[in-house]
Amino acid sequence: MQKSKTLKRLLAVSAVAAMFSTFGVQAQTPTSAAQNSAAGQTGSSARLSAGDEKAVKDMAQANINEIAAAKIALSKAQSSEVKAFAQRMVEDHGAALTKVQAVAQQKGVALPTEPDAKHKAMAANMEKQSGGAFDKMYMENAGTKDHQMVLSKLQSDARNIKDPDVKALADAHTPVVEQHLKSAQQMSMPAGQ
Repeated sequence: MQKSKTLKRLLAVSAVAAMFSTFGVQAQTPTSAAQNSAAGQTGSSARLSAGDEKAVKDMAQANINEIAAAKIALSKAQSSEVKAFAQRMVEDHGAALTKVQAVAQQKGVALPTEPDAKHKAMAANMEKQSGGAFDKMYMENAGTKDHQMVLSKLQSDARNIKDPDVKALADAHTPVVEQHLKSAQQMSMPAGQ
């Protein structure tokens, strides 16, 4: 029952976030095209500030990290609840990554394509685990700690972002990450389950 309510809430939040992200991207497309053509050969004048570019790259990296960890969990998790959480991570972060990639392409930002070193190391450690130990490790790291870190980063970045498209991305990501964190915290399991 609780799982069903949580899933429904997550889907509703994701749908609203997707709607806002899509609206923000579509609403800005003609403006960006005009800026790019007006910039002519200079090109760089239509580019993002260093801070906004870093925010886009950070959002992409967070999504890539979550997707990679979730894919491991889909094959190794023991708990069906953990597997369901991992599936939501693949879907939600996959959709979010697609939106980030669209804005990045529009703004001429090269994005990372694989997990960062910290998350590659975490993946290697997760691969060595199995059963309840794996589930616990995944939920603590990818579920709770990563979402806490990403939420904090999104909130601090959102205060400084200047570009309206990047701001819309951050604003759309925030409630989804908050819901993921809440779900992960509710699923915290004692060792050995």
